[in-house]
Amino acid sequence: MRRLALSVVVAAACVLGASAAEKGSVVFKPTFEGERAMRQVHTLMQWVPRSIDSPGHHRTLAYIESVLRSYPDMLIVRQDWTEKRADGKVLVLTNLIGRLREKSEPRLLLGTHYDSIVRAYRDPDPALRDSPMPGANNSASGVAVLLELARVLSSKAHAPMGVDFVFFDGEEGPLSLGAGDSNWHALGSPYFAAHVSGVYPGHLPRAAVIYDMVCKKGLRLIPEASSLRFAPHEVESFWKTGVRLAPDAFAGAAPVGPIGDDQVPLAKLGIPSILVIDFDYEPWFNTSHDTEDKCDPASLQGVGRTTVAFAEQLVGGQSNAGETSPGDAQH
Repeated sequence: MRRLALSVVVAAACVLGASAAEKGSVVFKPTFEGERAMRQVHTLMQWVPRSIDSPGHHRTLAYIESVLRSYPDMLIVRQDWTEKRADGKVLVLTNLIGRLREKSEPRLLLGTHYDSIVRAYRDPDPALRDSPMPGANNSASGVAVLLELARVLSSKAHAPMGVDFVFFDGEEGPLSLGAGDSNWHALGSPYFAAHVSGVYPGHLPRAAVIYDMVCKKGLRLIPEASSLRFAPHEVESFWKTGVRLAPDAFAGAAPVGPIGDDQVPLAKLGIPSILVIDFDYEPWFNTSHDTEDKCDPASLQGVGRTTVAFAEQLVGGQSNAGETSPGDAQH
């Protein structure tokens, strides 16, 4: 009898569900899946290195664009330019922007960099310091988070907010060495900031969230010092949401940094901008050991689901902006 009753209930539910679906009243809301994001990391790891102008760099850019184009209501904008290095080499660079629901406001900017370190200059084995730096955490993890967020937030089941997914080029600097370059400076985000009116002729985004190094096992995300200065209310809202949804990943320790990253040029425009990063990545930081096995789908999922909830709060007006007084961050 119990099995028969269950069958009747299931059958009735299927009929009702089908009827509702036919009327367009049932919409399934996708969630951010860490395993899906991890598959994106795996895909990107086929193209190592992803440093400026390398074959892997070109393949990564083409792949990101193809994924973004697969989602409805997504306008693709490219910023293409060249820069000359101190040694005379000309770098060809591209920022890629996926504008979800271009006409919707307020807007939220979600960003990361897709270029990677060219070689494992910090490897403990001197023989490997000229070998490619795989970059699973630095920088594939940020790209994976943004691509999975694009899948989730493009669903009609989510609030119809405007989101700009910005993939910055050249964050690791003109030598593609990041902190290994004594004259390091980011390339893509300053270019974006200098040409922001071409993307936002009217209002600037309500806020910006930048992701970097967010997949390691045992992820511990601590508020970054310049973000607290640029966007204290947004940091508070994001971390409170994170503590609720992914308590193991979000810590309330003293701020880390300041860290020079792509949030700085955005904050200098007056956009409340925060950096989500776990900078404690020893002993693998910028070595040949920054590989997939150091990543955890649960870490990606905690960051992604926190972002979705934060975005929904933001578009609903539950996150209040504060005054910002951007200053120079340290790298």
